[in-house]
Amino acid sequence: MRFRTKLIITSLVIVIFPLALAFGTFLLFGRYIAHEQKMQEHSGSVDYNMVSDPYETFAKVTDELILEFDTERFINPVVLEDFEVLHELDEKLATIYSYVVVIQGDKIYYVDAANLERAQNVRGDLYRYGTGINSVYFTKTRHFFVRQYDFIFSTGEPGSLYIISEGSATFTKSLIIFMTVAIVFILLVTSILLTTWMGRSFFKPIDELNVAMQHIKDGNFDYMLPTDIKEKGEIGAIYRNYEDMRLRLKESAEEKIERERQNRELISNISHDLKTPITAIRGYSQGLMEGVAANPEMQRKYVKIIYNKANDMNNLINELTLYSSIDNNRIPYNFVKLNVAEYFGDCIEEIGADLESKSIKLNYSNLTGPDTQIVADPEQLKRVVNNIVSNSVKYLDREDGTGQIDIRILDEVDSIRVELEDNGKGIAQKDIPNIFDRFYRTDASRNSKQGGSGIGLSIVKKIIEDHGGYIWATSHEGEGTCMHFVLRKFVEYANSSETVTVDHNT
Repeated sequence: MRFRTKLIITSLVIVIFPLALAFGTFLLFGRYIAHEQKMQEHSGSVDYNMVSDPYETFAKVTDELILEFDTERFINPVVLEDFEVLHELDEKLATIYSYVVVIQGDKIYYVDAANLERAQNVRGDLYRYGTGINSVYFTKTRHFFVRQYDFIFSTGEPGSLYIISEGSATFTKSLIIFMTVAIVFILLVTSILLTTWMGRSFFKPIDELNVAMQHIKDGNFDYMLPTDIKEKGEIGAIYRNYEDMRLRLKESAEEKIERERQNRELISNISHDLKTPITAIRGYSQGLMEGVAANPEMQRKYVKIIYNKANDMNNLINELTLYSSIDNNRIPYNFVKLNVAEYFGDCIEEIGADLESKSIKLNYSNLTGPDTQIVADPEQLKRVVNNIVSNSVKYLDREDGTGQIDIRILDEVDSIRVELEDNGKGIAQKDIPNIFDRFYRTDASRNSKQGGSGIGLSIVKKIIEDHGGYIWATSHEGEGTCMHFVLRKFVEYANSSETVTVDHNT
């Protein structure tokens, strides 16, 4: 539930709930007061006006009766001597907890049998005939309301009609006390209920978020909020945002740890790779200085080895530079149109010479048309081919001169597929999905004893994907490995100067 809705509900509850309870309390306390003062013994209902303002109610009712008496006596002077009329008046006054007493001279002329004891108890507090009291007065001992009406009986004797009400001022006093206590209690209960409700829906979640944030601060990204994050409203949104933040921070922390591990592994690999050519260069340089190479042919051999090792170091440095560019997504590309036959023909010529010196046979076939073109960066594409070939040579593991690498260019309508296959010892099927991951190694395919930074194939994949292509591998252990990559052809429309490259995936 949203906070705005909760605030609206709270505002309504603050007003309606206490009023409703106060009204209910007034009704209950009014009945209780009437019961305590035994008013309901003489009336079947509760007149709440007599409870809330007994004096005013009693005075108003009796004023009307006095006017009726004057009118009726003008028509019928002996009306107040009629017991039936007096009995009806008694029943009417019972609704305001009152009764009638008529005194003739010094004797009680009329009182209802049910009220006889009450009348005798209060008789001594009633004023005599002729006192001239024309308004409500209180009895001396019990503080009852009394309205006195003096008249002359038909016999000439003085008489007084007294309307006596037990709805005394103590009604109002008791009601004020009861209602004050009740309202304070109602407000206290309302406050506790609303505070508890708001606390559970606001303060408790805030405390839980505070604890969760403390865990984040301490680097614990596994702590989950115990409350159901499916809750609607602002709290639910905050919880979901926290959970998203936690997961992203956890992922970032794990990536940081993994990157640090990879960097340590990279440094270790690079140290190994640099150590080998440097050791060779130092050894052959020392041999030259000490005259171990006594003839020009031996000296040229030493110099060539030193040159090759220096090239290996340069290639490794270039690979590291490219790795840094990949990490920052800033590989420099210079895309141009390339004729497939001419470009790969030149590449094979360079690769063939190097493989021949290592006694590795190279087979090359191009099954594309002579005019087939692609859009690519020639330098980066050559790096792809060289990295794959170098990787095959490194793990060919054939010292009997039977090593072989086949390079095939296949036509696939709107794209070309390049296959580079060797007859090495292959890659286990469980490792094939991971060989393009950065720093991934296996005993079967990328043995650490062979050296290498472990980033060659990840660079290959990045370059191919940046060219809009894709790459994968197939392998059989003991038979060899084949790397496949696909590049889109360049197509120029005859009726337009616009040139496009066709996406094989569309």
